[in-house]
Amino acid sequence: MSNFYIRVPASSANLGPGFDVIGLALDLWLELQVSISSAKVNGPTEFNCNITCEGIGSEKIVLQPDRNLITRTALYVLRCHGQDTFPVQTKVHIINDIPLGRGLGSSGAAVVAGVMLGDAVGGLALSKDRILDFCLMIERHPDNVAAALFGGLVGAYLRELDSEALTRREIPLSEILPEPAGGINTGLKPPIPPYSIGHHVKFGWSPAIKAIVIVPDYEVSTAKAREVLPDKYLRKDVTFNIQRAALLTYALSQTHPDPLVICEAMRDLIHQPYRQALVPGLDEVLTLTPKSLPGLLGICLSGAGPSILVLATHDYEAIANKVISILDSASPKHTHFDWKILEPAQSGAQIGYGGVSSWGEKALTFINRSIRSRA
Repeated sequence: MSNFYIRVPASSANLGPGFDVIGLALDLWLELQVSISSAKVNGPTEFNCNITCEGIGSEKIVLQPDRNLITRTALYVLRCHGQDTFPVQTKVHIINDIPLGRGLGSSGAAVVAGVMLGDAVGGLALSKDRILDFCLMIERHPDNVAAALFGGLVGAYLRELDSEALTRREIPLSEILPEPAGGINTGLKPPIPPYSIGHHVKFGWSPAIKAIVIVPDYEVSTAKAREVLPDKYLRKDVTFNIQRAALLTYALSQTHPDPLVICEAMRDLIHQPYRQALVPGLDEVLTLTPKSLPGLLGICLSGAGPSILVLATHDYEAIANKVISILDSASPKHTHFDWKILEPAQSGAQIGYGGVSSWGEKALTFINRSIRSRA
């Protein structure tokens, strides 16, 4: 029996002015507990893989190996290396603590976990940089996957593509993981990612700063959030974001964070103004400042939303309650909000051999409040 576990953190992308550039790994985890048995097989198992799951959104997680994003991604990695399926008697137990469809990088974490799973069961010994290449073939937003993979506060970009690749910038998942459902063995080798598709830099982070994540009980799809963005931007708006992004990563690394500098550096004109209609109350939330809320540093959408990311140094509950009261007053009745205080996940994605992780049995180190909306 061979046992190992994989842990991948949540991530908050589009941090402040860093649209598609800056991401922060957060201490919420997707975990895989994997076993490969040498015992006699009693009957055929599809793709030699059995999936079980628990945790947030477990009722929505598909358990067929060729349709589940994690194992389907692993199959893609294996087939790029001449292996058609999982080793016999592979069991994958998913433990998920990342809310789905809330702008906290659940799909990015699944892709990172899938590439690492394929690497591990296939005995491929891929470097983390090469793992990033495979991730970016499926999840084309480097701020999410780079933060989840490498941990901490990360800046990332995609390499400029040649003319042929430009026409295939968004390769359909069905091409990478061939249909039907990515599982049927067509005998064709899927497209192997070029080397160094993307690059990343890990920035410093002040130990005085914690993240408050406010999570509503409704979803905003990434596709819908992309649809509301314009095709072109004014030069002054692009300049506005570049100026603030240049300051923000340095300001967040200071031992004594400057609230006024960070609050201004968290502002954005590229995506948040266009997504306000998708997140009721966002416009008012973004007007909050450290002058009105002691301890507050800055506020932004987490990813494409609808979750809100707040950076703060103290008075976390008062800040969270203020933000929730604004969102609640603008939202439909019976909307619920959770809030959590999180640390950056500095270690990023992890794999451990020789046994399963005990993290699934440990109490998570965040404060969780379930806030009931107006009756």
